Amino acid sequence: MGKRAKVDGDRLEFIPPQMPTLVEQPPQNEGWVHEAKLDGYRTQIIIGKGGVRLYNKNGRDWTTKYWPIALATDLPCQAAILDGEVIVSGVRGTRDSPELEAAIWNEPSRLMFVAFDILHLDGRNLAPLPLLQRKQALRQLVEPGLDKIQYSEHFEGDALAIFRAIEKTGLNGVISKRADSRYRSGPSKTWLKARYSSKPISNC
Repeated sequence: MGKRAKVDGDRLEFIPPQMPTLVEQPPQNEGWVHEAKLDGYRTQIIIGKGGVRLYNKNGRDWTTKYWPIALATDLPCQAAILDGEVIVSGVRGTRDSPELEAAIWNEPSRLMFVAFDILHLDGRNLAPLPLLQRKQALRQLVEPGLDKIQYSEHFEGDALAIFRAIEKTGLNGVISKRADSRYRSGPSKTWLKARYSSKPISNC
């Protein structure tokens, strides 16, 4: 079930994230869009009267760990909830590589947040809207050229061609999302995760 943003007084509360289902290959039928699978830590940014807070995927407050991102979050809104991942700028590889953890403790200035969804904006619950409408609202909010907050582009078209193109960048998979889907917390069949492996990808 999708969840509306809880409001404690004027304070927006954490929403459990939507989680993709692991599949062998990205869906090849119409109605899906595809994003590069980022190899960071799933994170939710909440902007409100209480300031900027960042939470990990389990709802733990990690604002102090991600303080450079919190300080740099200056978006043209009064309140918002953004879903995305914290990564190390310029680093590719698996999430288990030491760069991200090392940066959190030793070089937090290297951290950045890549936003791929928006659940709330200035009093409006956006979770029931189709994904592409939410992405449009997010794209308008996250302006190009921001240092610590980046927008995650999506791609439409041949899923296998996109899958192979992203593989060449050094990332390790694709997240495919139903273009018309609403945001629902928990495991999801409208978000699918395909990772690269040594097995050849079939066109069948």
